[in-house]
Amino acid sequence: MPLVTRNRSLRLAVVASLLALLAACGGKGAKPDAVAAGDVPGQFDVVLVAEKDDQFDYLEAPLTVEDLRAALRYRQEQALPMQTVLLKRGEKQKVKDSHVVALARIAVEMKFSAYVQEKDGISRIQATTKSE
Repeated sequence: MPLVTRNRSLRLAVVASLLALLAACGGKGAKPDAVAAGDVPGQFDVVLVAEKDDQFDYLEAPLTVEDLRAALRYRQEQALPMQTVLLKRGEKQKVKDSHVVALARIAVEMKFSAYVQEKDGISRIQATTKSE
């Protein structure tokens, strides 16, 4: 009997620690911040659509994160408008955290404002660098 009690208490301890770890990791994550209606631009310079496999649809072309970075850098080099970028839900694909994180990293690197359109409205993606 003592072996069964030890196994059960060991399992309970493992499950409890996994739940604690999950709770610690599951917090706010890479969620965008809500923006007041007056702070949302009426028009966006670039509109992206979330696609499967963490890709983005830009001008009807599926792009990986690296390809998107290159396409946006090209826009900047050509002096095309690049102040605001909107990420929308795809026809068959939701906007995932990986999409938001990738766009946030590019936005910080290239110094533009990124927004994401969700069911409840448009939110601004706020990202900070490690030094901030």
